[in-house]
Amino acid sequence: MTLLLISLTGYLFGCLHGSQLVGFMKKINLKESGVKNAGASNATIVLGWKYGVLVALIDIGKGMASVFLIRTLLTDSFTPDTLTALLFVNALFVIIGHIFPLQMRFNGGKGTASIVGILLVLDWKIALISISLLLIVTFATDYLVLGVLAMYASFFLLTIFFAYSTVPITAVGVVWLISSIKHIENFKRLKNKEETRLSSLISKKAS
Repeated sequence: MTLLLISLTGYLFGCLHGSQLVGFMKKINLKESGVKNAGASNATIVLGWKYGVLVALIDIGKGMASVFLIRTLLTDSFTPDTLTALLFVNALFVIIGHIFPLQMRFNGGKGTASIVGILLVLDWKIALISISLLLIVTFATDYLVLGVLAMYASFFLLTIFFAYSTVPITAVGVVWLISSIKHIENFKRLKNKEETRLSSLISKKAS
């Protein structure tokens, strides 16, 4: 029962989409505009960087809030190892909720901002390394998708390196797999030299 509630909590938090809230404010469906993605990068492309930042903050915040809530509620109820496993399960379902939200007919975003929020609460060491790689690779290559790939790969490998148990490793592996599938269109655009560059997102003027 506890596992079900933890999973459901994560899923419901994941369904809270920054892109939908901003889309409601601006009376626009971001899934039908720009590169047709419900994420911060597309919000920046369509509406400008201020709205892109707002979407990112909402999606980061929900990832942080879900994991923090579960940790706060269950800290005294389970052993540290069991609690850690449950937190990773909650994190997995936050991403599942973001990517497959019920109210968006199971067609949401890609989960990058939410993973950043989750990392900040789950493990500061992994967060420091993975988010640093995200920023370094993104700025070095001028492509966010490559930074995202580096972040997910480091998240998975560091989860193994820091000797987490099978449940956390499996949860992160599933997240990485789902995210990679969701980024296939980005990889195709990158191959065809059509992927949006970071520099063009930064230069976007707020509407």
